[in-house]
Amino acid sequence: MASGISLKHGLLTTKCSVFHSLQRNILPHAICIQRPTEVKCIRASTNSTAESRHNEKYCIDIVRSRDYDGFVSSLLLPEDARRSSLALRAFNVELAQVKDSVSQKTIGLMRMQFWKTTVEEIYRDDPPVQPVSAELWRAVKKHYLTKRWMLRIISEREKDMEDRAYRNLQELEAYSENTQSSLLYLLLESLGVKDVHADHAASHIGKAQGIVTCLRATPYHSSRRKVYLPMDICMLHRASQEDFIRGSREQNARDVVYDIASQAHVHLQHVVLEDYLQRVRRVDFDVFHPSLQKRNPLIPIQLYFRSWKKTY
Repeated sequence: MASGISLKHGLLTTKCSVFHSLQRNILPHAICIQRPTEVKCIRASTNSTAESRHNEKYCIDIVRSRDYDGFVSSLLLPEDARRSSLALRAFNVELAQVKDSVSQKTIGLMRMQFWKTTVEEIYRDDPPVQPVSAELWRAVKKHYLTKRWMLRIISEREKDMEDRAYRNLQELEAYSENTQSSLLYLLLESLGVKDVHADHAASHIGKAQGIVTCLRATPYHSSRRKVYLPMDICMLHRASQEDFIRGSREQNARDVVYDIASQAHVHLQHVVLEDYLQRVRRVDFDVFHPSLQKRNPLIPIQLYFRSWKKTY
């Protein structure tokens, strides 16, 4: 009986060896055993993952290089909202740099129309093949972001293509509300915050941020013979656009900066904005002072400390 079992076992072993030998000769690559549909699914999954990582990295890189303060702020957000925050800030950067990157207004308007169409397609679940668009679509699907805020940012940036100075401080505040505040409303949505007091604070912070951005960008714009400071305040202190274009550090130019900076303080305190306003005060409101062109290396630490204390 034992010999019979051994014999059978031997025959089975021999058959298995022959089968495996034939399999190696006839089917040298195990992947060929998979059905074509399975192979396609594996490839699609791999490509999708690689593309998603590329899109995320693109947004991180563009925000880090063009909106460093926003980049650092995004890193302190909960992981669930961090990627969406970077996508929204990348979207804002793409729109903000249109004005300075085109030589003709018509080209700029075409780019703005592209983003209008992109937003509509995102909400139809058919985003164009573009890194920021793809990340924005992901954020919209995840957090149910409001389309109106995105379109409002685009429309206001589109009107800003007129390339002229703000007529008064109220016009600058309105622009800031429609761009910076709208972005903050979207960031609040990505955090799951739905509170009228938070929206009120975001409105004030957005206005302050827009005013400070206008001040910070003055040396850059002046080097290109452009001035966007509110004309009513400039006229009040008898400061002409030419004064800023030639980098004037006279008292009348400083008075203009003082008035605008004071209005930013009225709205709200914020770590990054407060830092700039304190530094501009230390140099007696000389917006062209070299120290203001340098980034404060302590900002990330200050942001982290405020985040830890939950005070902003």
